[in-house]
Amino acid sequence: MKRYNVSKLSKLSGVTVRTLHHYDKIGILKPSDRSDVGYRYYGESELLRLQQILFYKELGFSLKEIEAVLNDPDFDLVTALKGHKELLKKRRSRIAKLLNTIDQTITYLTNDKTTMEPKKLYEGLPKEMGTTIRQEAIGKYGLEAITKSEQELLQLNKADYVRLKEKLEKVTLELFKLKDKEPKSTEVQWLIKQHYEIIRKFWGTETLEDKQADTYAGLGQTYVDDERFTVMDNKPQPEFAQFLKLAMAHFAQRYLK
Repeated sequence: MKRYNVSKLSKLSGVTVRTLHHYDKIGILKPSDRSDVGYRYYGESELLRLQQILFYKELGFSLKEIEAVLNDPDFDLVTALKGHKELLKKRRSRIAKLLNTIDQTITYLTNDKTTMEPKKLYEGLPKEMGTTIRQEAIGKYGLEAITKSEQELLQLNKADYVRLKEKLEKVTLELFKLKDKEPKSTEVQWLIKQHYEIIRKFWGTETLEDKQADTYAGLGQTYVDDERFTVMDNKPQPEFAQFLKLAMAHFAQRYLK
């Protein structure tokens, strides 16, 4: 049976070596064998399992959800593949909406005279990236309050929006430099406070009385579940994601409740 070391599997799949190590550590994808000096080797079953992990991630499942599905005694690979095919076909229309949303947002940001309805910001996006937050907020505070908050965000001109985005990137980089520090430390929490304030501006909810403690802490879990949110230097950073989750959870519990 042909075996692949972690470097070869990384090249075949496009998944970084660091991520494969992380998958091994959390138990979702274990190598079939290890050499006497600890090198990981993967066989056909592991390659197929990795394919399933990637399919489910593409469909928006968290790593915990994927592990539960794959470890289910009733899991059938062929049935799963057929299901993936149907779901991916349904995503065609959503992708078309995403492209349209991107075009409209670019037009809005590059033309100060252009206006855009708040709901257009979320068209085609996954629920966890906008729609759910908006609907929950409307249910709690009313449409008028949420619309007012969103209008404040949409009033940003291109330069203001770019500055806000750059500020978030700067704070994230500073947090990345402290990833080996204690998440509850004063220096880390000071940066997390800035991160929280910027995120609230992006959410369009900074003027609401509710501090959204649970929602902000939940964002930390999203960072852990989806490596795309914590890519640094073009590499996924699962350890950094765990660091952010702990730091954000502590901030939410201590300062927002």
